[in-house]
Amino acid sequence: MDKQQIWANALEKLQKTVSTISYDLWVKSLEPLDFKDGVFYLTTTSETAKQRIMAILKGDIHVALTDCSDEIKEFAILDPDEKEAYNKNQELAVQTEQTRVPGVNSFNPRHTFDNFIVGNSNKYVYAACKGIAENPFSRINPLYIYGGCGLGKTHLLHAIGNYINKNRPELKVMYCTCEKYITDYVKSLQGNFTAKNNFKEKYRSLDVLIIDDIQSISKAESTQEEFFHNFNDLYENGKQIIIASDCPPRDLQNLHERLRSRFSMGLIQDIQSPDYETRLAILLKKAQEENYSVSDEVIEYLAKNFDTNIREIEGLLSKVWFYASLNCKKTATMEDLQESLKDHDFSDRQNLTADRIIDCVCKYFNVKKEDLLGKKKNKEIVEPRQICMYTICNLLDMPLLDIGKIFGKDHTTVIHARDKISELMEENQRIKVAVSDIKALATKS
Repeated sequence: MDKQQIWANALEKLQKTVSTISYDLWVKSLEPLDFKDGVFYLTTTSETAKQRIMAILKGDIHVALTDCSDEIKEFAILDPDEKEAYNKNQELAVQTEQTRVPGVNSFNPRHTFDNFIVGNSNKYVYAACKGIAENPFSRINPLYIYGGCGLGKTHLLHAIGNYINKNRPELKVMYCTCEKYITDYVKSLQGNFTAKNNFKEKYRSLDVLIIDDIQSISKAESTQEEFFHNFNDLYENGKQIIIASDCPPRDLQNLHERLRSRFSMGLIQDIQSPDYETRLAILLKKAQEENYSVSDEVIEYLAKNFDTNIREIEGLLSKVWFYASLNCKKTATMEDLQESLKDHDFSDRQNLTADRIIDCVCKYFNVKKEDLLGKKKNKEIVEPRQICMYTICNLLDMPLLDIGKIFGKDHTTVIHARDKISELMEENQRIKVAVSDIKALATKS
């Protein structure tokens, strides 16, 4: 029961146990305010009323309330001044808790250092992230990590946040994507003076700023200027900055040189595609965490034949197990793998290249290669071009910057194409079929 229901039940009992005059004069003046930590808080109209009620009705009210709920241990009556002070204290407690909890993010509890699989491809970046989490404000500032999609960058960023939240709860930590930072900045420009100050306070009052996908800032000229000042303010005040990107600072296009130099003055660490042993360990860990029963042959096959990124191989494992469970099998076997992944290539993918995917897209849509890679903007060319970019991103562990160079575009155009096709596939069956057909064509041995 909530406080209103509890008090309604208590009133029924009091109406039977106290005199009509006492009930009408004093009990009716009471209103429920809060029920917290075993104490039921009531308010009345004045200090005099409080004193009178406590003098003649304290026992009756206590019995009525405790009869309504075993959780009520005692009650308190507050006069108007006490009520105002109580409400202010509650608001302050909420504000204090919000300040104590880092920023406004919720770090993914599943992304910790304990469940991050360490191998030769990521051991140095793991060590750097763990070192900063254990000792923020060290000489490693900023930490700049980069690597392809799905290799564990975001996992490590959340792991840093989770570790600091647990071990240094007094610190204010924020994780945000660069896109979120840009959006917040644009909104502040559209607001009044207070909105602009709130934006600066939000991002400059942090102890630790963790920002992902910094490459997106290259398309926002004015945001670069603001982030430069934000970076300087945090750095000069000894605050920790962690940045993630898909490429090193030197390859960030259209970036102010002074920002590039800031990103480069700390530790720059890359994260590579996982080797076979690491992929094997990742799959075994995934099966254990999700309680999948999968044959060793399936695990080994996936680890050997799919090496694009971590998200893909984990997704494939989930798909195999899901198919086996649909058929009421206790253990997923190679038969389930072959059936559930029939649209995937099971041969060695070493021969799969961007050129091969481009040729397949041209063949599928009957367009010329020079048009696909050129500057034409008619729909007959733009859609195949975007599908081609999406497919290369999806099938190859290739930096977005390099993909953009193939098409004479910057990496932000590749990001736009990738995200747009991904969204269209959820609602447009034609696009979904085209992507599936092109993947099958490109990976066909």
